[in-house]
Amino acid sequence: MVCGQEIRAKIAQILALPADPSPSSTWAGGRYTCTYRLPSGALVLAVQESPDPAAARATAHSAVAALPSAAPIEGLANLGLPGYQSPAGTVAFAKDSFALTVDATGLKEPVGPHGVSRSSLAYQIATDVLACWSE
Repeated sequence: MVCGQEIRAKIAQILALPADPSPSSTWAGGRYTCTYRLPSGALVLAVQESPDPAAARATAHSAVAALPSAAPIEGLANLGLPGYQSPAGTVAFAKDSFALTVDATGLKEPVGPHGVSRSSLAYQIATDVLACWSE
């Protein structure tokens, strides 16, 4: 999913790229990682399989916990899921037994034609992936 055509097209649309990006992917230890090498740097999406929802929540939390000013995403912005965000540009959500991490810290800021923050871009991409998961 994180390397799928729908997400590639969304990234191209959001960043006004001339073509859909071609990511590279790896699978190791129950973690699927998709790296997009974009003109402004690297955008990394990862999904970690966990044995249960509690472990997925812990994985999502640990993905951003060590970053400066990391905090839970609350209110409607958390989409009813445990979510965490760092102003540096990393967002993580837990859904069922999976933890999704979107790391935009490798991108130059501001990002894209609308000049958004890395954190805003990471959140937007994460919500696009989560929307695909619910279909």
